[in-house]
Amino acid sequence: MSDDFSSLSPPPRASRGQRIALFVGVVVVLWLVLRLFASVLLPFVAAAGIAYFLDPPTSRLVRLGLPRGVAALVMVIALIATMLLFALLLYPLVLQQAGLLIGRAPQYAAAVQHWASQEMTRLQEHFGTDVVNSKVRDLVGGQAGAMLSFLVSAVTSVIGGGFALFNVLTLLVVTPIVGFYLLRDWPQAVAMVDSWLPRRYAGVIRAQVREVDRILSAWVRGQALCCVLLALYYALALTVVGLDLGLIVGLAAGGLSFIPYVGSITGGVSALALALAQFPNWHGVALVGVVLVVGQILEGYVIYPRFLGDRVELPAVWVIFALFAGGAAFGFLGVMLAVPVAATIGVLARFWLRRYLRSPLYLDPPAG
Repeated sequence: MSDDFSSLSPPPRASRGQRIALFVGVVVVLWLVLRLFASVLLPFVAAAGIAYFLDPPTSRLVRLGLPRGVAALVMVIALIATMLLFALLLYPLVLQQAGLLIGRAPQYAAAVQHWASQEMTRLQEHFGTDVVNSKVRDLVGGQAGAMLSFLVSAVTSVIGGGFALFNVLTLLVVTPIVGFYLLRDWPQAVAMVDSWLPRRYAGVIRAQVREVDRILSAWVRGQALCCVLLALYYALALTVVGLDLGLIVGLAAGGLSFIPYVGSITGGVSALALALAQFPNWHGVALVGVVLVVGQILEGYVIYPRFLGDRVELPAVWVIFALFAGGAAFGFLGVMLAVPVAATIGVLARFWLRRYLRSPLYLDPPAG
């Protein structure tokens, strides 16, 4: 018996080249999958996001005694019902305000053109005809109205054709079904992926995955709540003060708040521009300005500290770059994957930085 055990040789050890080849191979395969199947991956990535978002409440229902499949079905049905209720309540109002925007586009274009002509006339009187002549004044006034008309037509074309870009049938039918199966099998899928980890680095990989999950879950769930609260506030407040397109502007400002500063700047500029075109006096413009200022105070000192706080280690510049880079590389799919990839890269960068600061590369004293 001892001879049998002595004849057993230890398992072969992987070389450094094999480890590097495995890592590079996984990255290349993932990149090729995204490149080749980007056009069909959107509903599956959306379903994975739904499963990730709904896994904590589903696990709570399981702990209360429900089978995992029933709990997953309940959560998916609740999500679909919430989205349908939201669409039924807001779709007629959004459609009405979109029609109002289209109908008033010529009026807004004429107002902008008139304002630009007045400003150029004032500049001409101040600096003289040598600097600002009549041709420049007429050109600026005409182009200002043309630019606004172009922007309005672009926005309306996006509203009219945006759903076709995302393939309504695929998103509305395939995504909930795939989301249900992923949510039902989420623990088994996680355990299966965990069993594939290389044994030598399994502990380190699990620790980094837990860190990514902590940051990502805090960002996704906290940012979603912040966007909803800001959209509700801006839509209600701008509508109450009498801004005609307050609902659309408010929803857009809240929805774009997941991109740092973009939602606030876009909503603020749009609301003030519409207020200047709509209200004949400064009283209405001042009310819109007060709504925007209060919204910034709530966002900076109440909503974001409460729902995000210091748990999210994603700098604003890094998030903006990731969203734009993902959109440029893979379109809307890249935008959906941008934040998870950015969170993963951030965690890995901090991990390697800690290793570097403890390594001889950093600790070696100067020569001599």
